[in-house]
Amino acid sequence: MNRRTASRFGAAVLIIGLSAGAWFVVDQLGRDKARAAASATPAVPVVTGLAETKDMPVIVRGIGTVQAYKTVAVKSRVDGQIVKIGFEEGQEVKVGDLLFQIDPRAFQAAYDQAVAAKKRDEARLAGAKLDLERYSKLIGPGYQSQQSYDQQKATVEALAATLALDQAAIDSAQVNLSYTEIRAPIDGRTGQRLVDLGNIVQASQTAPLVNMTQTKPIYVNFTVPQDVTDDVRRHQATAPLAVVAYASDDKTELSHGTLTLIDNQIDTATGTLRLKGTFENRDERLWPGEFVNVRLITEVRKGAVTVAQRAVMQGPAGYYAYVVQPGNTVQRRPVEVDAMQDGLAVIAKGIAAGDQVVVDGQYRLSDGAKVRIDTAPATSAPPSPPAASKSG
Repeated sequence: MNRRTASRFGAAVLIIGLSAGAWFVVDQLGRDKARAAASATPAVPVVTGLAETKDMPVIVRGIGTVQAYKTVAVKSRVDGQIVKIGFEEGQEVKVGDLLFQIDPRAFQAAYDQAVAAKKRDEARLAGAKLDLERYSKLIGPGYQSQQSYDQQKATVEALAATLALDQAAIDSAQVNLSYTEIRAPIDGRTGQRLVDLGNIVQASQTAPLVNMTQTKPIYVNFTVPQDVTDDVRRHQATAPLAVVAYASDDKTELSHGTLTLIDNQIDTATGTLRLKGTFENRDERLWPGEFVNVRLITEVRKGAVTVAQRAVMQGPAGYYAYVVQPGNTVQRRPVEVDAMQDGLAVIAKGIAAGDQVVVDGQYRLSDGAKVRIDTAPATSAPPSPPAASKSG
């Protein structure tokens, strides 16, 4: 190699070395800037909560209608004019309380007439029996014929039958007289009065005078999906299941009762099973005809792991939650959810009791993100409730 070629080769090597050194310096500066930027990223503010173990009821939800324990349409059984009304509309009454009084004078007169007729026939019977006794004494000596004796005996028997008819007439008149006082047939509450004082009522009329309902106790009829039929029947056979009625907002608890009827067939049109619960309803928070939300408790999960429902989010791959790790970073963890109810999610797998999970602020998080735990709720919007809760 001559001197000129060697000089050129050395210059090329020098240029390559300088270029490599410059590239290394630029790359290192870029990495330093990236680290600086990463370290400068502020921690995401979140609110956290602990996973806890609780005894959680297994709930089957349904929609129901409140039904009166007893309903009576009060009608008149005799014709007449209403002369007295013994209650106020909406009043609580007891069995036997006077509701309406129908003019009793005509029925009292019929009763008195029947009593008088019986007394008259009793006197006739007494005289006929005396004549029969005399005939029996005279037939032997021949002063009275056998025919006369037989006729008198028949007269006595006819008058005895007449007395039985008189007693039946008295009983009938007495019943009709009692019908003039229309009394409460059940303990319950009166509704709107449909007739006023002075009106003429008839036994043949179809419209009632007033409707009564018994509200203590009271029924709730409701339906549940046919898929839970086996569970409901199996647990009901062990002990009556608890039923809780809620208002239309599904938050306000109205009353507790027990399941008393499982219908004997599935409604093929809706694929639902009809059930009936009985409630004592002492405070009368349930009212006939009211629509309510019903929760049927079939069993209780003992020691279930629970977190706040809003801590669980749903993605394309299923449910997940962010769990706080040492160093205030978060891990996105897939979870299996057994049920969601009353603001809690029952976790079957993925979170253990004592884990610290993010409750608010998840929308700004990613796996491995650094967080700052605040004591006040984060300003970000809470997640919308996940899909409908499971029954089992």
